[in-house]
Amino acid sequence: MASSGIGRPQRQDYEYLIKLLLIGDSGVGKSCLLLRFAEDSFTTSFITTIGIDFKIKTIELDGKRVKLQIWDTAGQERFRTITTAYYRGAMGILLVYDVTDKATFDNVRNWIKNIEQHAAENVNRVLIGNKADMDPSKRAVTTAEGQALADEFGLKFFETSAKTNLNVENAFYTIARDIRKRLVENDSKPVVFPSIKLNKADASKVATSSVAYKSSCCSSG
Repeated sequence: MASSGIGRPQRQDYEYLIKLLLIGDSGVGKSCLLLRFAEDSFTTSFITTIGIDFKIKTIELDGKRVKLQIWDTAGQERFRTITTAYYRGAMGILLVYDVTDKATFDNVRNWIKNIEQHAAENVNRVLIGNKADMDPSKRAVTTAEGQALADEFGLKFFETSAKTNLNVENAFYTIARDIRKRLVENDSKPVVFPSIKLNKADASKVATSSVAYKSSCCSSG
């Protein structure tokens, strides 16, 4: 019988369920990235996410059907207490900043602190510099700066554009693939029980109690 690990329910329509979380300051384009990836559409209308929203998308990864549940969080400070409740359930986190807004990039360190405080220790993370389609004259954060920050924290790095669909699928597929790999590795690890050392007196007691238990439970036909 196949093992059913975390994120791998016994269902016919998908083999893995992966929960992702989009975080970052307000206005960096989290909702646009989600809309582009989940529905392959883009809107210029700026609608602030209030609290939490999520979308579902099922993808193929290495011949396996993987269902992604992607949570889009509000970036405003007053909603941050709401979003922290969702860190624990996240298996992967996409941390987004706006390449045309230096403040959103500088705040990445604060978001990473939030992740370290509230998320699971082994959560997969990627750093995304969004709005890479903008005129170079409007750039406030270079690609090299983004890559350097990602390297500092050991994160994979992507520059994306929800508008032109630059690297959007690549970012989502990469983190999903890394999570699935982690789940498979955890599934295949043998269960190791801690060893218990007994001194001679304890060993004697265990042997005596075992004999007594055997004689009482096996005496009746």
